Amino acid sequence: MNFPFYIARRYLFAKKSQTAVNVLTLVAILGVSFGTMALVVVLSVFNGFENIILSLFNAFNPDMEIRLVEGKSFHMDDFPAEEVQNIPGVLYLGEVYEETALLMYRDRQHIVKLRGVDENYRSITGLDTMLLEGEYKLQSGDFENLILGQGVAYVLDANIHDFLNPLTIYLPKRGRVSGMHPAQAFNASSNYAAGVFGVQAEFDMEYVIAPISLLRFLTEHDRQVTSVMLAIDPAFNVRHVQRDLVSIVGDEFIVRNRLQQEEFLYKVMRSEKWAIFFILTFIVIIAAFNITGSLTMLVLEKIKDISILRSMGASLKTVRKIFLYEGIMVSSGGALIGLFLGGVVSWLQTRFGLIRIQAEGTFIIDSYPVQTNPADFILVFFTVAFIGFLASWLPSRKINSFSS
Repeated sequence: MNFPFYIARRYLFAKKSQTAVNVLTLVAILGVSFGTMALVVVLSVFNGFENIILSLFNAFNPDMEIRLVEGKSFHMDDFPAEEVQNIPGVLYLGEVYEETALLMYRDRQHIVKLRGVDENYRSITGLDTMLLEGEYKLQSGDFENLILGQGVAYVLDANIHDFLNPLTIYLPKRGRVSGMHPAQAFNASSNYAAGVFGVQAEFDMEYVIAPISLLRFLTEHDRQVTSVMLAIDPAFNVRHVQRDLVSIVGDEFIVRNRLQQEEFLYKVMRSEKWAIFFILTFIVIIAAFNITGSLTMLVLEKIKDISILRSMGASLKTVRKIFLYEGIMVSSGGALIGLFLGGVVSWLQTRFGLIRIQAEGTFIIDSYPVQTNPADFILVFFTVAFIGFLASWLPSRKINSFSS
């Protein structure tokens, strides 16, 4: 058995002559434990919120989106659609045309982003699972329907069951328009809403989903699209598929995966998570000062033992290792207890939703979401262990001055 480790273990569990050393050691273990638990729980809560927010965006955004690097729209005849569909891992290809339009209902009006989609859009996204009212039905016989965002429906006070008052879409006509009447400068279409979706406030207040044929009629464009959306087989590596897509579509197009489509939001969320991690790490550092205090007190108490060990031939390095190992055991023990408690608290929150969101308004969840990540547990343990090592190293280096 390692001699310094054996003595360190005896010192840790043996009864001390001074109660203050026992108290400081217990406080050190509890401080590190609760700091570690807080790190685990907070990181798990951030993981939970991140997954919920990204899942909401995933219901609206595709696995992969292809747009022009420069310019707004392109003709599908200029796009290698057949080659893209033949790439291993590509399940569905959907054509999308977006345009800003004026939407009117009775005496109310609202500027919206009108997204024209084809029949594959339902398979590419999960928008049909986010309907709050009505059904996902873009075509009713020869009639083209709209799917309104929840915010758009609220602003217009639109009723999807009102078949006497359709919604009217206005889009500017292409080119120079002659005539004195302002209405001559717009293409218009009257349509009914088949449903209302609720994804995220930013989307709900802006977007209206429509058949792409309606957009092409209003914009007087044939086979034009602003983007191509793809669904990727989950069994395939998204980065590999993205690399194959880039090689096929060329430099004229930009290929973005889900995270890249909402890159700013994702970066903000990650930055907030790591900012909280470092703040709580400082709390653990403060708690680790108790390790320094308890070891200093222990060194003062064991001066006689240190002299005996030195006289028996133990080197100063060996004696220092004894107290260094004890500090590491205190910090590692506290870290393991904290990881266990953090895992238990996270499981209880996931299972029973003990801590609920106390705020006004309607939320998609009632309690704080939690998702544990093994990588977070490993990161927290090694972070706390490193802090404990530094807190133990200082008093162990001072042993020569204490014992002289």
